[in-house]
Amino acid sequence: MSVWLSILPGLADGLTTTLRLIASSVPLGLLLGIVAALLRVYGPRPLRAVAATYQSVFRGVPLVVQLFVLYYALPRWGLLLSPFAAATIGFGLCSGAYHSEYIRSAIRSVPRGQMEAARALGMSHWTAVGSVVLPQALRKAVPGCGNEIVYLVKYSSLAYLVTLVDLAGAGRLQAYASFRFFEVFLVVGFVYLAMVAVVRAALHLLQRCWRRSTAAIGV
Repeated sequence: MSVWLSILPGLADGLTTTLRLIASSVPLGLLLGIVAALLRVYGPRPLRAVAATYQSVFRGVPLVVQLFVLYYALPRWGLLLSPFAAATIGFGLCSGAYHSEYIRSAIRSVPRGQMEAARALGMSHWTAVGSVVLPQALRKAVPGCGNEIVYLVKYSSLAYLVTLVDLAGAGRLQAYASFRFFEVFLVVGFVYLAMVAVVRAALHLLQRCWRRSTAAIGV
């Protein structure tokens, strides 16, 4: 136990970087997912095609390739990204593509009468979407989007591929310096497991709060 505790201080900076990376890429992915889903359902034909292409490309191309393009290929075209920016954008774009499918399916599952009733009350099209349809869809999409956030926590460990010293990168450096590969990566694995447990607990709490609020208003 003392050996494992001695490993933790060397991982502190990497853990902080990983938490910052997750805190920035999760909102980006959710925002992109919402926008892409809305465009696929309600957007004009050209924008629907753009959103569908975005979803297909970023769900179909491996994340490792996306990160390499962002960090190593774009500078050849004059766009230089920092390791943190490349990782954040890469994770956000990839995560958003998956979120968009969960949210699109959830939007489709909202009864059509909800939209018609909102329009009958005098709401504009996009006001009805944002005030009536989207809140219900987001509640239905929580399980799928929650799983994607959990995946993002785990595949954030790929950030070291763009030279970002995150938790996994700090673990690699410490393991090579001390030659205690088993102990170091066991601790790293437990830290990722703890982060996933916190995310799952937060999502479970969110679902419980929404169920209670829905029951309170009799929906």
